[in-house]
Amino acid sequence: MNKTIQQISIGILGGGQLGRMLIQSAINLNLNISILDPDKNAPSRHLVKKFTLGDLNDYDTVYDFGKDKDLITIEIENVNVEALKTLEKEGKKVYPQPHIIELIQDKGSQKMFYQRNDIPSPDFFLVENKLQISKYANYFPFFQKLRKGGYDGKGVVKLVNPHHIEKAFDEPSVLERLVDFDKELSVIVARSESGEIKCFPVVECEFNPEANLVEYLFSPANIKKNIEKDAIKLATEVAEKLGIIGLLAVELFLTKEGKLLVNEIAPRTHNSGHQTIEGNITSQFEQQWRAILNLPLGDTSIIKASVMVNLLGDFGYSGTAIYQGLEDILKFSGVYIHLYGKTNTRPFRKMGHATIVDEDILKAKQKAKIVKNTLKIIA
Repeated sequence: MNKTIQQISIGILGGGQLGRMLIQSAINLNLNISILDPDKNAPSRHLVKKFTLGDLNDYDTVYDFGKDKDLITIEIENVNVEALKTLEKEGKKVYPQPHIIELIQDKGSQKMFYQRNDIPSPDFFLVENKLQISKYANYFPFFQKLRKGGYDGKGVVKLVNPHHIEKAFDEPSVLERLVDFDKELSVIVARSESGEIKCFPVVECEFNPEANLVEYLFSPANIKKNIEKDAIKLATEVAEKLGIIGLLAVELFLTKEGKLLVNEIAPRTHNSGHQTIEGNITSQFEQQWRAILNLPLGDTSIIKASVMVNLLGDFGYSGTAIYQGLEDILKFSGVYIHLYGKTNTRPFRKMGHATIVDEDILKAKQKAKIVKNTLKIIA
């Protein structure tokens, strides 16, 4: 007799904020969730009955965690893929599939995947060390991206001219040609085990130039209908060519000439989908469960225009987090606060996010700026 979804034992690798929000959504379906995370104070720790403290990159730890589970998923790509491959061979469902996680762990492999599959992406070169960068002196400027280990703007450096090579990483990297873009966009695609696909409407991202991570997100994106259609088509094509089961965040550049280029992809719930909790009929977190449990995918339509603002640790503060101004912003209608349960703050650390919904996107943007300027995370 087949198990019901409530009887399935599910393991999540990673217990950070994405794991926390996945669990919050899983509670509505009464799912049986366990977490593996290397941080004893992980944000998800107290939301599950079974929390395992351990290294996500250690083969034995990941294998031992997964061997009594029916289904294993992730909230972070930096995990031991070989252990997941073994679990998959032994009959465990691992979504996203291990070979897809492995490909996405390596930005060089990502770029070559785009190239092989005629997916438009910025031009690039692969280098093994800092010395090799000088061979491409005629092609500056670049963004140098570490092939492995980078996240949230870490592992990325802008190299404007050959004189900047001294600040380059001396590790295997991608040199990505600088794109003169008009907007940065994102599409989150869900693909279920049965092959059903649904995309969330395109969102627009505004980055913090210091931290090199998303500061604001606008839903819907301020783009023409044909661009929206093409972005969804391109994101769907990437998901289908990967054959992914689960969620895929596809980050895009819209060039000043109106061309769409795939920047990076992430095989999981993503920062560019947080506004879906209040702004869309189905949240990205519920959609992740629907996709990997092979349930009908949910309606992704927008309920109201929304703005998401990342709540980052203030510059100059490290230590136990204090949320200054929280009461002031809770007075506003349509403002939803999500704090991630992180005990300690540091400059630019993601401590939470706020979603502002309104019938009028301009009013939502105005409120978002007030939230950003009023709520300070200090120590």
